[in-house]
Amino acid sequence: MIRFGPAGIPLSCKGRTLKDGIEDVHNLSLTAMEVQMVRPTTDIRYPDDEEVGMTLRDITEDFVIEFIRDGELICSPDVPIEEDDELVTMFYSIAENYGSLYNTGEIAKRMDVSLSIHAPYYIDLGVDPETDQGADPEMAEDYMEEYAAPSVVDKYIDSIRHSALILNALGGDTVVTSLGLYKGDSKKEREETDARIFENVAGLMEWWQDVGLRPKLGIEITGHKETFGSLDQVLDMCDQIEGLVPVLNFPHHHSRTGGSLKDTRDFIDLIEAVEPYCKDGIYSQFSGVEHADGEEKKYTPIKKGDLKFETLADALTELRPEMTVISCSPLLEHDAMYMRIIEERVLSKKVAKMLREMKKQAAPEVPGE
Repeated sequence: MIRFGPAGIPLSCKGRTLKDGIEDVHNLSLTAMEVQMVRPTTDIRYPDDEEVGMTLRDITEDFVIEFIRDGELICSPDVPIEEDDELVTMFYSIAENYGSLYNTGEIAKRMDVSLSIHAPYYIDLGVDPETDQGADPEMAEDYMEEYAAPSVVDKYIDSIRHSALILNALGGDTVVTSLGLYKGDSKKEREETDARIFENVAGLMEWWQDVGLRPKLGIEITGHKETFGSLDQVLDMCDQIEGLVPVLNFPHHHSRTGGSLKDTRDFIDLIEAVEPYCKDGIYSQFSGVEHADGEEKKYTPIKKGDLKFETLADALTELRPEMTVISCSPLLEHDAMYMRIIEERVLSKKVAKMLREMKKQAAPEVPGE
């Protein structure tokens, strides 16, 4: 099955909650939605008297994502809260509280809308521990000031962790993230950044498996050469660290490789390269894109630019993979519906052609003709 959906709550949706977005996606005859996890504001507080003995699911007046007990993070939704626990609260505007996520996930299942989540877009796991700064020191300093954190990379990891906990409660499939940027251009500096990224992702996945999260962590192909995330880098990381899957961002790969996705064979080769890593189906993103000199400039509506969905649709009808295609176009749900219609149209033409050929082969020969 091939699913289509928008990267975020549809622009035409009157409500702005997750529940509103899922219902709107379903009403548009779409079957997937990527939740957008903006960089949330977090705080720590002690539980009120009435919250002692409750679980994370039970607290309704606040969005409590996890709590700290004797220096250990507890994120199980079934462990009762004790008086001296420190509650990690989050401002998350599209859901009332942590417990409401479970009900929202059930609604998505009933409506056959597959959910995923994109971690905050600025993530840098290649931060140098000596300076506590990555490729954008000013942003890193702002991030540290906002959270009063001893380590900025810990907060980046927390952003991915919290995204995973939210999607796990929703019953979703894939947490999408990019990993970091290169601060220096020398081979040594890039190798050191790669090593830090690998180390941080490996540590994150140890926690992931210890907690027993169901979603997969998807590493996104990126659209700039100064960021970690070429196809080879992503697949190499998936080979080395258990529990990772590649996220096939078509406009990013197209931009990074100088416009390489031109004909059906190009798309087929790319899909076949990632398919062995995606036993439960390929997760992908698509839009139009402006690019130059191997660098992505910006997303555009699908009908603009030299990256053609019709060509991808030809590849999909030939391969018929299990796949989710998320519209990250500025037109969001409009282009998600456009992709669904084009894919169905291409498939219908292929089936009609096959039926004509079968009918022709089965027709008896008439004497004299």
